[in-house]
Amino acid sequence: MINNDLAGISISRLHEMDDFLNKTYIESKKLTGLMTTVYRKGELVHSSPMGFKDRDHNTDLDKDAIFRIYSMTKPITSIALMMLYEKGLFQLDDPVYKYIPEFKSLEVYVSGKDPDFITKPVDRPMNIHDLLTHQSGFTYDFMQTTEIDFAYEKRKIMRNKNKSLEHFVKELSDLPLQFSPGSRWNYSVSVDVCGYLIQVLSGYSLDDFFKKYIFDPLGMKDTDFYVPSEKIGRLASNYLYTGSDIPSLITSKEEGDITQKPKLLSGGGGLMSTTDDYLQFCKMILNNGNLEGHQFVSRKTIGLMTSNHLSGGSDLSQMAFSRWSESKFDGTGFGLGFSVITDPVRARTLSSKGEIAWGGLASTAFWIDPLEDLIVIFMTQLIPSTTYDIRRQLRSFVYGAILD
Repeated sequence: MINNDLAGISISRLHEMDDFLNKTYIESKKLTGLMTTVYRKGELVHSSPMGFKDRDHNTDLDKDAIFRIYSMTKPITSIALMMLYEKGLFQLDDPVYKYIPEFKSLEVYVSGKDPDFITKPVDRPMNIHDLLTHQSGFTYDFMQTTEIDFAYEKRKIMRNKNKSLEHFVKELSDLPLQFSPGSRWNYSVSVDVCGYLIQVLSGYSLDDFFKKYIFDPLGMKDTDFYVPSEKIGRLASNYLYTGSDIPSLITSKEEGDITQKPKLLSGGGGLMSTTDDYLQFCKMILNNGNLEGHQFVSRKTIGLMTSNHLSGGSDLSQMAFSRWSESKFDGTGFGLGFSVITDPVRARTLSSKGEIAWGGLASTAFWIDPLEDLIVIFMTQLIPSTTYDIRRQLRSFVYGAILD
């Protein structure tokens, strides 16, 4: 543990945060293990693992623990796609069917149940910007609100790891959209389609592109779509909240063999990573697309990605089709792969205008605050991410520790 105040942050206040997290979540067994990392002004201010990797075996959670980061994969996929944008391989307003012909015949749901849907034509074709901003009209099966959500669940869209991305795209093209592209915001499989586009545009498989152009240059040696058998002892167990304070273990039988590369490479939620690896990725974004002399994307591209792209400068509370998200809605817009704070007062939380963030299904989270030169990463393994309000509690402690 680092002593003294550092980079304008009170270490004693961060120790108070650790005490709170330990008492509230670890001692109560609400969470099995967790790790909080704070980076500011070029300094690793705080890195604190606590609890266990696995509750049944009482194995300590170490700093090199590997976590399922689920939707924290999305910003990586978005950066990868924008790297290809800088190569002139597409434009944001290109219709997606230019690269995925099956999408040319997509229509919008009107009524009916699967497979007897009544549909209407889209107001305009879906473009790549719609995918990056979750304004495509796609959805997720776990929303379980509309007939399209239920159709995704019935057809196991994105659930079969033995099917390829090509097969996923074909399955997706057989279902109607929730709404006409660009008209609403809905959390969805859009970024998985972006992952497929990376393969089409680059000629690489998604994992090979990530490795060559992002992971290897950033030194992200423990980030992949699976955990090799020699590293499996570092993987934190995953848990499910079932209504009791003590969550249930998600068994390897339920999860599948995580030591084998899946056929379905999910750019929307498939990666495993460590705090150190993900910090490298966040540092690159905070440093305007550059890290240690390697330029991944330009400052202008980062600026574009971290701006609010919702129509008319609106926020998620005005544009959201459903209420599920890895972010709060008021005072929060959406960029190309991240949520963006547009109004901290409306967001009702300590933050800065222009802060970007996202999280994962198992309650992991990160945010990057350029105004404060700050990165915060939180890792744990509890599904769903809405179980506890840890993310806003972390903000209270971290921003409350800033001294300058």
